[in-house]
Amino acid sequence: MSLFSEYAVIDVDTHVTEPPDLWTSRIGSKWHDVVPRVENIKGRDFWVINGKKGLAPGGVSMAGHNGRPPNEFPPTFDDIAPAAYDARARIEHMDREGIYAQVLYPNVGGFGSQNFLSIENESLKIDCVRVYNDFLVEWTGVSQERLVPVCALPFWNVDESVIEIERCAKLGHRSVLFPSQPQDFSQPPLHDQHWDPIWECAQSLGLPISFHIGGQAALGVKEGEFVPRGVGMGLKATFARFSALAFIGNSLGISEIICGGVCHRFPSLNFVSVESGVGWIPTLLEALDWQWSNAGVGIEHPEYELLPSEYFRRQIFACFWFERDVIARAAELYPDNIMYETDFPHPTSMTPGPATIAQHPNEYVTEALGNLPEETLGKLLHDNAARVYNVS
Repeated sequence: MSLFSEYAVIDVDTHVTEPPDLWTSRIGSKWHDVVPRVENIKGRDFWVINGKKGLAPGGVSMAGHNGRPPNEFPPTFDDIAPAAYDARARIEHMDREGIYAQVLYPNVGGFGSQNFLSIENESLKIDCVRVYNDFLVEWTGVSQERLVPVCALPFWNVDESVIEIERCAKLGHRSVLFPSQPQDFSQPPLHDQHWDPIWECAQSLGLPISFHIGGQAALGVKEGEFVPRGVGMGLKATFARFSALAFIGNSLGISEIICGGVCHRFPSLNFVSVESGVGWIPTLLEALDWQWSNAGVGIEHPEYELLPSEYFRRQIFACFWFERDVIARAAELYPDNIMYETDFPHPTSMTPGPATIAQHPNEYVTEALGNLPEETLGKLLHDNAARVYNVS
């Protein structure tokens, strides 16, 4: 029997494929050459922002498609599966897969909203973020309990970010997207007290901070397309390397909020490492604990009352969707800090297509997690996410 029939499964990382006219239909026509819009280039649709080619809608919407990433994607928006962009079709997809709720992230603005930085007009950049956040609330209106919106931020402006968090909390957003390496975008590093007003606002409203992979400068990506680097490596090998390294790239953010005192200063604020996997978490935390004590961090920072692993247990979470050999150990050590995701409808998602090795989520979970204790399964598939995102 499928484990999905025993739990109200919460999928904590999925994406909405934004409609081609999202920004052009909501922002004045004089800005239509600047705001995100879709253009067909040599038979393929691409998003264009301020004249620069970005993501292909099909490139981030490969669920069920007969192709392999990164270049064998649905060529136009019309070729994409409706569940990627239509909320009612998404609910039907969730019902078929036995998933109760999904947490939703963007594509076009980037996984840390960094793509809007290519727009020079300051107010227009902020308007683009607000347009997306308003759209997402409307999109999730089909089922406000089962579809969980995460708000984007104009993170380059702290004051406006605080305003947007407060506005989005009232609209129903239940998490805040933030880049895990803001210095990659000419901003202060994550641990800098420059960001404290954002952390304070999110903590006061009970909204977790989401560090989605790709919220750093994308090594190996140029103008939204994967570009081979290294002699003879090839496009697909480059994609595989980039994707695997991106999964553990979030270790930079996790180690920084711990060692930089963010967790200490904001003890009630939750952080989520999204689409990063979890198998490497025990290794990172064991290393941090050892080096922390070995170097005498407690002498340098007597105010830090916990070890890195203890800060993690208190307020940091990570997500898995394909791991097998390492998931049991991570779940044994950190059962209260691990959540399940599918990454639907991305090219690395747990969404079967004729050319992929992906399985249906319930098949994967039953095979990979079937030997875990019932209490642990409940935490990984439902309880932890329900607590973090306030899902019934």
